[in-house]
Amino acid sequence: MASPAYDSDDTGSEMLSLEKTKAVILAGGRGARLAPYTSVLPKPLMPVGDRSILEIVVGQLGAAGIVNVNFCVGYLSHLIEAVFDNRKNGAVDITYVREEDALGTAAPLRLVSGLDDTFLVMNGDVLTTLDYADLVRFHREQGNVVTIATHNRSIRIDYGMLELDVSQRVRGFHEKPEIVAPVSMGVYVMEPDVLSFIPEDAYFDFPDLIEELLKADERVGAYRFNGAWFDIGRQEDYERAVLAWGEHGHASSNGNGHMNGNGHLNGKTSQPPEELTWRR
Repeated sequence: MASPAYDSDDTGSEMLSLEKTKAVILAGGRGARLAPYTSVLPKPLMPVGDRSILEIVVGQLGAAGIVNVNFCVGYLSHLIEAVFDNRKNGAVDITYVREEDALGTAAPLRLVSGLDDTFLVMNGDVLTTLDYADLVRFHREQGNVVTIATHNRSIRIDYGMLELDVSQRVRGFHEKPEIVAPVSMGVYVMEPDVLSFIPEDAYFDFPDLIEELLKADERVGAYRFNGAWFDIGRQEDYERAVLAWGEHGHASSNGNGHMNGNGHLNGKTSQPPEELTWRR
């Protein structure tokens, strides 16, 4: 793992520089959960305010100091290329990595060249106020091979949940309980070593990759985040993002419908959750 680079701000304090950190955005999915809109528009180009999701994300990465961004594209990729080939992307240099066949969420990383240092990976349908520099800093300080950005989600079960013993006797009854669990935000920091765990020319998802890393006793960590996060692949999250983000150009909700005023909470902790729920 290379030593992190730091810049000094106007106050003389040191900030982690992400200039040499490459980002990979997975933008090749069909977005079936947002059909029928995604039958004519790739999910990363869904509009939020006067910009698409992907334009907002690229702007955020550029503001964080990341200048090298790779788009893994497939479905309706010509539309994504048309948008970004005809707009000003600032200092961000965009490279297209084309998937000829659906490869899953992890296998496309095999197609990206130059991932020889710590790199960022994220789904193309994520809107968040996550501090990418702080995420990378945490990842390096922990010595992880992979760090997964996580967010708490509330899941309400619309049935009475029973507690049963081995004889099938009811020992407890909970009417429509609400379960809160840490879930993967679809944002990861990785070391180049993880690429060797991804098989060539095979469909391979992130849960498969994490399972292989855990079997090999590699260090996988979690970065807790309590600020704004929207999984745009969900219709409910997309509608919330349009309301909370689109009107003001930034997030005013934390992704669970609770307003936080400015969306700039970081809510980080160094304690990893016991279990992660994966986004598909």
